[in-house]
Parts: sequence; structure tokens; C-alpha cells
Amino acid sequence: MSEQLGVVVTTATVPDKEVTQRIALDVTGMSCGACAARVENKLNKVDGVRASVNFATRVATVEAAPDIGVEQLCAVIERAGYEAAPRTERSTTDVDPDADHAHSLLRRLAIAAVLFIPLADLSVMFAVVSDTRFAGWQWVLTALAAPIVTWAAWPFHRTALRNARHGTSTMETLISIGVTAATVWSMYTIFFDHQTYHAAGIWQALLGSDAIYLEVAAGVTVFVLAGRYFEARARSRAGGALRALAALGAKSVTVLLADGGELVLPADELKEGQRFVVRPGEAIAADGLVVSGAAAVDVSAMTGESKPVQTHEGSSVVGGTVVLDGRLVVEAAAVGPDTRFAGMVRLVEQAQAQKADAQRLADRIAAVFVPCVLVIAALTAIGWLLADGDVNRAVSAALAVLVIACPCALGLATPTAMMVASGRGAQLGIFLKGHRALEAIRAVDTVVFDKTGTLTTGQPQVITVVVAAGAGWDEDQVLAYAAAVESASEHPVAHAIVTACAGRDIAAVEDFQAFAGHGVTGSVDGVAVAVGRPAWVTRDRVVPADLAAARKLGESRGQTVVFVACGDAVRGAICVADAVKDSAAGAIAQLHAEGMKTMLLTGDNAATAALIGAAVGIDDIVAEVLPEDKVGAIEKLRDQGRVVAMVGDGINDGPALACADLGLAIGRGTDVAIGAADIILVRDNLDSVPQALGLARATMRTIRVNMIWAFGYNIAAIPIAAAGLLNPLIAGAAMAVSSFLVVSNSLRLRNYGTVQPNTFGDAQLPAARISG
Repeated sequence: MSEQLGVVVTTATVPDKEVTQRIALDVTGMSCGACAARVENKLNKVDGVRASVNFATRVATVEAAPDIGVEQLCAVIERAGYEAAPRTERSTTDVDPDADHAHSLLRRLAIAAVLFIPLADLSVMFAVVSDTRFAGWQWVLTALAAPIVTWAAWPFHRTALRNARHGTSTMETLISIGVTAATVWSMYTIFFDHQTYHAAGIWQALLGSDAIYLEVAAGVTVFVLAGRYFEARARSRAGGALRALAALGAKSVTVLLADGGELVLPADELKEGQRFVVRPGEAIAADGLVVSGAAAVDVSAMTGESKPVQTHEGSSVVGGTVVLDGRLVVEAAAVGPDTRFAGMVRLVEQAQAQKADAQRLADRIAAVFVPCVLVIAALTAIGWLLADGDVNRAVSAALAVLVIACPCALGLATPTAMMVASGRGAQLGIFLKGHRALEAIRAVDTVVFDKTGTLTTGQPQVITVVVAAGAGWDEDQVLAYAAAVESASEHPVAHAIVTACAGRDIAAVEDFQAFAGHGVTGSVDGVAVAVGRPAWVTRDRVVPADLAAARKLGESRGQTVVFVACGDAVRGAICVADAVKDSAAGAIAQLHAEGMKTMLLTGDNAATAALIGAAVGIDDIVAEVLPEDKVGAIEKLRDQGRVVAMVGDGINDGPALACADLGLAIGRGTDVAIGAADIILVRDNLDSVPQALGLARATMRTIRVNMIWAFGYNIAAIPIAAAGLLNPLIAGAAMAVSSFLVVSNSLRLRNYGTVQPNTFGDAQLPAARISG
């Protein structure tokens, strides 16, 4: 990896054996998926460049020939009408562009809404009863409307102008033209066309009133601003986990100099092999080895566990964890992008980038819909001019087409449903991160569960301790040595062993090492101790017959068995059991009733996994899978044509959650799991899994109904407007009603879960529990 102007640049080899550089750029100014497509198209026209632009993350990922510089790529993006800047390793930590955008939209929306209310009231009053018009009424309407159609609507006008420069159109184009046309024609009618209509009765007045549409222009602006604000808020929420995770890293580091002095440097300037000091309250800046000192370290950012880990000389530490008390001197072993913490951030960022690559449905429709509406409006004006030569009638009919076709309902269809679903989901303990989850859920046919902490409570207990015959040891000694080593581990089995020694003095451990998926080692009172999987502990040791029998018996009962070795001999076996969650069996039954397949994916032994699977109703089981192999298991399912949802909670589940088509994380799990997931389940209840899938499907159905209504309304109303049968005021009212119906339909999601939804079966099975 190299840095060019601070941008993330890596070298890569493409299939044709050409060496390229991979460059990441932050792109600003994009307002929809069509903008991202335009930037991507411009970049791909450059010789030697292959680009992918992600609208959700505002990142352009470029593979370019070595002779193409960052400045050249930024210039291409700027010529397309957007801004670009090199993306650094810490680009995601401090800035939330979506939150800033939402704040800006809210300010515009609030002022526009306050002005729109009196504008709408006065406009209707003046239209229905023209005698109520007082001296200077034109200026009152103009003063109320001007800030809305100019300042509040400026984001739409700006995007429309950019689109015009590049010969394209989006929803903003239609919004801008509709608002501008309604405003200009209204101003002409007010100040230059002094011919007025005098009709009796409210309907005649509505049909024959002056062509003043300021409240229509303002209403379009207010409705669409509301939709864009909700959308920006949803995007900001989706990126919150990544920013929170990235913000945990150390910003500075105190390097220990050769003469004993100290020097404070930015954390990204720390070099491998340098020693640095960490004091209470400070985050550890790099992965490394403690060379002196002792401290309690908060590792919750990495493990999800709140219990501090006692760290001392010889212990390994991970960057991003926080020293609570004591002082450590650490020798850096992995720095910058090579640390586990940086890997976590990249994992979550890549997962989000890969999972938001579809353009919004409304923009895809608008790509065809907008040009068609513009053509229809122009043809309408021309047709009426040729028919009777009445300019007012021609302009009125064309304007009615533009106003009634303004895509307020299209703009509100998706974000309102998402916001209502997010709010209802929060009440149910479910957090939908974004559109990616909704689109993926439609095709999911397989749900994969982790075991510990997901199907089970994650709070195992020691059931039995078996001592090797003739060793001269007792159960307390075996448990004491095991607890001493496991006290430095965060694994649930380790917690169970340490808890079993509650009230006893636990010896200090030295030279502690953890081997992911296998076990731990350390020195206790000068004795080398290993605790872990039987197959791992007994690699170079003989297994006593009684311990082999104890292992077989324990595993047949669904217990997790760990061996304890002291020196060269295996001294004992500890059997640990974890209770199945009461909600597990019912949740699995609901998924099966929906026709989904389920799978258990665990690193535990096959016998225990089989019993857990039988208790909850899962037949397809993959056991004894190492953490790094979970991704391979998910990929194998996908290669078989399955669309996979993964449910997990631990740091080992993060890559699998990112790899799956849909990731669901238990909310009390690690930041890795939560960051990589598409749906977060706040409650520790597996009923939330089918409920989350049902909510996602209900939301997607609502969005589809909204889109069908919004688009169908336009198809039906445009011909009526073109025929001159709709006054633009009525067209504006119809537009408002269309938006109201879309919002009302979305609000129906607030009742989701009040009555058992039909999305899943009503089977309720008794709770299952594994005991020793």
C-alpha cells in the first residue's frame, strides 16, 4: 500500500496480468443514484480506468493504470459537475455528510413549511372568493412564496442546472421545472394579465379562477424536501455504526524514546517495533506486546464483553481497546492499516459499500418518466396553440401537466416507508439499516445461525470436572489452574470456568496466549498450562482413558468439553453446558413455516451441535468450523444458488455477516457484527429474526404499493391535464392528495406486529433447554 496525496492507493493485478493501482475517492454533490451512474460513466471513459461509484457511501473505487494520477481522476469528476477528494484511512471517522445534509434540509423544510401554511390559506381564499382580495394581495403572496421557490428549492434547481449542462434529467429536473414554471406563470398572471374570471359557486370558482399557482409551487417544494430529509436521516443512521467504530481508534500516541523521554505523535505516525506508553483512559494505538506494566483493559469494542481483562508483561494487546487503570509500555507489532482494529473498520466499510449498489427505484423510473413528461407538456402547449391559439389556455394545460406530474409521491414513496418501518422496528427491537436489507430479503431462502450467544444464551456453566485417574490431583486443582489461564480470555467458556471459581483466589497467569478457535496457554506458578479443544490440547500428549470416556459422555449430552493440560500431561476435563434460548425453537419453526431452510454453523463439537440443532429444530448442521472458515461455509451455500441470511453476534461472525446476502446481528454483540449486518436485533430474543424478516417484507410491499400508486396516478392524471380538463390548482390538490395517500399507506407500518402477521406461521413450540 502506498499513499498519494493521502489517498488510499493499493496495487492490484487484474486478470490480463496488467498491474494497476486501486484508488478510493470521496465524491460530494451526488443527490441520487443517477448522479453516481454519471460519475462512473465519466471515469470509465478514461483510457486505462475501471471505476465503480457507490452512491450510498459516496465513494468512487477506481482501478487505474500506473501513469494515471489522483489529480487527473478528480478533474474528471469535477468536470462532471461534482467534487472529489482523496480518501484517507480515517475518512470515515469524523464526518457524517448525511447528517450535515439532513440538517441543511431540515432548516429549509422548517422555514418553507412555516411560510407555506399562510400561503396556501390565502391562495385558496383568493381563488374561491375573489372579493376577498385586498390592496397589495399580490405582494403578500409573492413575499410568502419567494423564499420557498428560490432558497428552499435551491438544491433541486442546482441539480437540475447540472443535469442540463450534461444533457441528462432526474427527479430534480422535473421538480425544478414544475416549481419554476408554476412560479413564473403565476407572477405573469398576477402582475401582467389583468383579465380575471368571475364565477359563482366554489366548483366554478375552482375551475375558472385565475391561473395563480404559487401555493402549488411551494407545496411541491415542501413535500419533496420532507422526503429528502427523511431519506438523509435514514442514510446517516445506516453509517452510524461505522463512524462509531472508527472513532474508537487512538488519535495520538506517546512514544517512548531511547533516553527514557516521551514524545506525543499522531497515531498514524507510529512505526512497527516502537514502544509507546498507555495511561488510564487512553486507547491503545496498535496491536502489540506488553513489555512492562499491568492494567485492566476494556476490550468491549472488540468482544462485546463488558468485563475488563487484566493485562501485564507478556500479554498481547489489541489496538482500539482502552486502558482503565494502570500503565502499560507496549511494543508495536502491527500498526496503521495492519491492526485488527483497522481491519474491523475496513470490514464494515466494505460490507456497506458492497451492499448498497442498486439505484433507487424512483430514480430508475424518473430516468424515463421525466423526459416523457417534458415532451408531453411541450406537445400539450403546442397542441392547444394550434387548436385555438389561446396562449393562456395552452400554458395553463402544459403547466397542469408539469404540476400534476411532479414526483412528490415518487419522492416520498420509499423514504417515508423506510422511516416508519425504522420507527416501528425500533419499538420491536429491530433496526433496518437501509434499502439493501429490504431488497435482499425478498430472495432469502436460507437462514444460517451461529450457536453461542445466538441460539444459546451465551452464558454457559460448568457441569462437571473430571480428573485423570492416578494423577494425584483433585477437581479443585484442575479447575484452579484452568481458571487462572482462562481469566485472561473473553470466551464464554472461559467465563464459565472463572465463574466456577468464584470466591477462591485465582493465581496470576504469565505468558498468556490465545489461539482463536483452539484454546489458551499460559504459565501458572511456573507450570505450563493449556486449556482448550481436546484435539488441540492432546496433539503431543497422551489422553488418559477415563478422560476420553468423560469427553464422549459429555459430548453425547450436548456439553462442550475442554481438556486441561499441565506440563506434558492431560490432568482433567471440564464439561460446560449452555442453555438454549427459550425463543429459539419457536423462531426456527416460524422460518420453516415460511418455507425457509435453516442451518447451524458453529465451532463446537459435532455431538453438541447435533443436540442443539435437535432442540431447536435445525437439521442442517456444520460443526467444528474455525472462525476463518465461516466465510467459506457461507460462500459454499451461495455457490449452490442459495440466498443466505446470517444471524450472529460475535467478532468471529463479522466476516460471515458481511459475506452473506443478508446479515442480522444480535444487538448486544460486537461492533464488528453490528457494523457488518444489514439488520440489528436489539433484543436478545430470536423471535425478532422472523419478525425482522416479516417487517422487511412488509416494508418492501408498502414501497411497491406506493410506487405503483404514485406512478399510476401520474399515468392516469397526465392525459386529463393535457386535455385541458384540470385547472393547475386542482392538479396541485391532486398532487397533494397523491402524496397524502402515499404517506398514509406508509404509516400503516406503525401497526406491524400488533397482530401476529400472516407473513409467518403461527406455530408456537415449547421452549427447549439443554441440561447436563
